[in-house]
Amino acid sequence: MFKLTSLNLNGIRSATSKGLERWLDASRPDCICVQEIKAQQADVAGRFEQLAGLQGHFHFAEKKGYSGVGIYTRHEPSDVRIGYGSPEFDAEGRTLELRFDTPARKFSIVSAYFPSGSSGDERQQAKFRFLEQFHPHLMQQRGEREFILCGDINIAHQQIDLKNWRSNQKNSGFLPEERAWMTKLLHTTDPGGGLVDVYRLLHPETTGDAYTWWSNRGQAWANNVGWRLDYHLASPSIAQRARAASIYKEERFSDHAPLTIDYELAL
Repeated sequence: MFKLTSLNLNGIRSATSKGLERWLDASRPDCICVQEIKAQQADVAGRFEQLAGLQGHFHFAEKKGYSGVGIYTRHEPSDVRIGYGSPEFDAEGRTLELRFDTPARKFSIVSAYFPSGSSGDERQQAKFRFLEQFHPHLMQQRGEREFILCGDINIAHQQIDLKNWRSNQKNSGFLPEERAWMTKLLHTTDPGGGLVDVYRLLHPETTGDAYTWWSNRGQAWANNVGWRLDYHLASPSIAQRARAASIYKEERFSDHAPLTIDYELAL
């Protein structure tokens, strides 16, 4: 079984200070995709190149203390792809792809951190640009290889994906345009779709237990006023190999919970 975890760290130094390495030692994922590293190469060197025996690969943002993604893995990749060819968003450290290709198969794991639009209209417009640019990249990947994209998508797709959906319909993360983008991406017959939301394949109706993010305001975590923002999006052939999904709400390394899915898959 191949155990794949996704986690927004909200800062790698902060998350490790809260016990992330001990949890990785105990849970032993084969691979963990991380987002919002909030560090540069100099910060990682000599400290975070490896965690719990997993080798790290990174895409840092140019801006210090901002964004950045990584993948820690037990398996040596055949290739590492930093970014997806967007000058604007590659500078923000949004995507990292590890390829595990063999003569018989092309397969990738991608760590992605979609922009948030919650700070205002300027960043919301940036989020829309990212979605518009990233979609054709995903479609190209879908046509060329199997893959799993793990990450903080910053979109709650359906009403069951957040606690207070009625009051959030005009807020970033649950806007009609964002949800429509996800619907298209996951459509089974639309030529602009074809990916699978793996958690929902396994748990099509789960509500409160599906949340992966809670606001730091008020008592959101204590009252489980959450959102499902973290996903595994996979090629159909890979998604069908998913056997179990776990969300570790009690492990408070950041404002996100680790999402782990077990696949019947050998690299």
